[in-house]
Amino acid sequence: MSDSPERPLLFLDVDGPLIPFGVTVPPSSAEPPLDDAHPLLSRLDPGHGRALADLPCELVWATTWGDDANEVIAPRLGLPRLPVVDWPDEDDPRDGVHWKTRGLVAWAAGRDFVWVDDELTGHDRTWVTANHEGRALLHRVDPRRGLTSADFAAIAAWLAAR
Repeated sequence: MSDSPERPLLFLDVDGPLIPFGVTVPPSSAEPPLDDAHPLLSRLDPGHGRALADLPCELVWATTWGDDANEVIAPRLGLPRLPVVDWPDEDDPRDGVHWKTRGLVAWAAGRDFVWVDDELTGHDRTWVTANHEGRALLHRVDPRRGLTSADFAAIAAWLAAR
């Protein structure tokens, strides 16, 4: 058994960070339509899979895609099946805190974590600081661009500072 602490978690949202909303894919480079495919899957950057896999953390889907992220997104990024956060039935924010926040802190159970999402606010950061005993980086991604090299650099720097 290793004396090293558990690797941090990286909670990963799909819509916004991996499937940006502001990107227009030229028809010549767009993925051909698949039966019943999500119309925005051509916006996925296959290079994100390698970049995510290279981070020293445990990847976890934190998305309303649920296990569909393992069936649809992971293969397109070259990622293995990942754990999936199950969300509570209640999805209304309370006190300005995102509806995912409490569930992710509970899922982390004190482990250090990074949360990559496009809907994070200061309310979430304040709540996590007050209610989570481990370190946490709540990293907001611009949903118009999705994850960028600057986002990966910031996440990698935070992970390296352990």
